[in-house]
Amino acid sequence: MTTIEQHVWGLTPEGEAIIRYTMRNDAGAEVQLSNYGATILAAIVPDREGRMADVVLGYCDPEGYFGDAPAMGKSVGRCANRIADGRMTIEGTDYRLEINNGRNHLHGGTKNFANRVWESRVETNRVVMSLLSEDGDQNYPGELNVEAVFDFDDENQLEITYLARTDRTTVVNLTNHVYFNLDGESSGSVLDHELRLDCSRVLEVNEFQIPTGRWLDAAGTAQDFRTFRPLRDGIDDPFNRIRDFKGYDHPFPADGWRPNILGEIGALRSRKSGRLVRVLTSQPGVMIYTGNWLAGSAVSKSGRPYEDHDGVAIECQNHPDAIHHPAFPSPLLHPGELYCQKIVYRFETFA
Repeated sequence: MTTIEQHVWGLTPEGEAIIRYTMRNDAGAEVQLSNYGATILAAIVPDREGRMADVVLGYCDPEGYFGDAPAMGKSVGRCANRIADGRMTIEGTDYRLEINNGRNHLHGGTKNFANRVWESRVETNRVVMSLLSEDGDQNYPGELNVEAVFDFDDENQLEITYLARTDRTTVVNLTNHVYFNLDGESSGSVLDHELRLDCSRVLEVNEFQIPTGRWLDAAGTAQDFRTFRPLRDGIDDPFNRIRDFKGYDHPFPADGWRPNILGEIGALRSRKSGRLVRVLTSQPGVMIYTGNWLAGSAVSKSGRPYEDHDGVAIECQNHPDAIHHPAFPSPLLHPGELYCQKIVYRFETFA
């Protein structure tokens, strides 16, 4: 049975209360959340010897999360990932979005959902956070009502359900930007962690990290994770511009994806700690980002700055720039429809 504690953790510059929630199960594992950005602050889970450690990167105080570039553990939207040139056309109307990533629009803009206080409440053994994004917010059309529902059970399984409704056709692509280090958030590089993905293909991307529309066969390449393989292998490979991006920052389509069906897309493990996180989602794919630009971020929970590659983000989402690729699953949400996507992080151990 999960118990939930809540307390005021701090205030925004505008004086809004930042609430910290602690969800603890009967095994003593816990997940900590914040209503600033609908954020995963911590996940404290056992290693193979039963020793507990926090395996989620983050900051020591609320101020670290204010507008942080890595979006540590946050829920990002209205549209996660990139939209090329910050331009899109919906039902014949052209929209110009903020350019905040080179020549692209990224994660919904600088004032995206990750940098706002969400309404939040406890419903029995879950935490529910909600946000109203008004028509024209960051220049997106339509009023959007969003919910993020967090469940944590005695099997050390964290489930996130994202829900949204709109009154005008708009783009929606929601994900959580949690970074994992399964040896403990302050233990340094994750490049010796091993990743497995149920993804036999990868999207080719151009120098601006926008999909070209080509689907590349991953077999035998530096992006072949069909069996467990260390992240370090291939981190400097030229294939699909890995070296150009200082590591992995690439979209992988899920094999056999079907709309509204929850399925396993992969797993991350550390042989050192014996921890493993299994990832399930209803989303069409996953973005793997090896924290290539973490250096210089705010002071971490351990009191030291993070370095590049100190965590890996496993972001379940629709494909980047889907609005410009008819062959990708549509990112459009229409009035009367319910956007509903799930992400599950199941923490386990292995010998």
